Amino acid sequence: MMNVHFFPSKRIAFYMAKLFVLRSLAVLAALVIILQTLDLLGESGKILAVEGNGDPELWRYVSLRVPQLVSRFLPFSVLLGTLITLATLNQNSEVVSMKAAGISAHQIIAPLMVASLGIAAFTFVFQERVVTRATAELNRWTKVDYGPVPPDSGTLTDVWVRHGDDIIFAGEVTGKGAATRLANVKVYEREGGTLRAIIEAQRGVPVNQGWRLEQARRFDVTAGTETQAAAIDLPNDAEPDQFTLARVDAGEMDFMTLRAAIADLKVAGRPTGPLEAGLWHKLSGPLSAVLMPLLAGIAAFGLARSGQLFIRAVAGMALGFAYFVVDNFALAMGNFGAYPPVLAAWAPFFLFLLIGETVLVRTEE
Repeated sequence: MMNVHFFPSKRIAFYMAKLFVLRSLAVLAALVIILQTLDLLGESGKILAVEGNGDPELWRYVSLRVPQLVSRFLPFSVLLGTLITLATLNQNSEVVSMKAAGISAHQIIAPLMVASLGIAAFTFVFQERVVTRATAELNRWTKVDYGPVPPDSGTLTDVWVRHGDDIIFAGEVTGKGAATRLANVKVYEREGGTLRAIIEAQRGVPVNQGWRLEQARRFDVTAGTETQAAAIDLPNDAEPDQFTLARVDAGEMDFMTLRAAIADLKVAGRPTGPLEAGLWHKLSGPLSAVLMPLLAGIAAFGLARSGQLFIRAVAGMALGFAYFVVDNFALAMGNFGAYPPVLAAWAPFFLFLLIGETVLVRTEE
């Protein structure tokens, strides 16, 4: 009689999930150790080249790099862990025994998918709490070539804000809120996409309902005339916070912080397509672990003595790696603006979800 429950049984489900998780963690540990060793061999020369750096700095680099490696290669480890688990069960005829007991292919894969859902949740929390902070600190350290990291001065350079048709550029921005100060300011006044005037000023300070540009000159494009003034009041409701938005790196921010930064950048008129793709990929990336048992499920079925077990394992591995290739390609296209951000982040996931389900159904038949 066919077993109609979601799981084959509590004992079998726990047994398979335990095998799957342990093998995935073992593969992850091996990958991280090997990759971290190779990476450290390449970077240790640069780290030790800085006067005063020694073993503590090497361990600091390892502590910052390992979270990135864990986050990046955990889905690969789940894929390989699934293949090892299912191929072993098939080789030992345990899958045949489960099929003979009326357990379907979906029920055999179900415990692995539920366990991988837990792995995906862990990956998301790990990225939010650990990886983002490690990435931010490592990026700051590498920018100074592994030397002493200077304190953040809070000064921003080359900031531009689009407000309506007008474009405001500031060579340097200091301060926050009402204390915001702009230096080397250029304002491009446009109407209907046509440039009407260019204002250049040494400084800019916020005033009521606008900005006061000091030591300014205004060039009227239409009339071809230039006027100079000690100060020009520019009626513009562009908020000071729009100028103090730092360059945003999706890898350095958690989901909610990045979402708020994107909203502020939109108000400032800055492009946010790549950041939006990175935002949604913070969800679709960890969920890729759920796909791996489905894509690698082909390795569980078919008679081991038929000699096709190796071919099935290779096919499962090919499906899994094809997902990562397509996912990176879609994300790159989203960064270039060729794909909408949501499509770039989620299309590969749902595409390979359908492919994996199709392969599993055909395999079961």
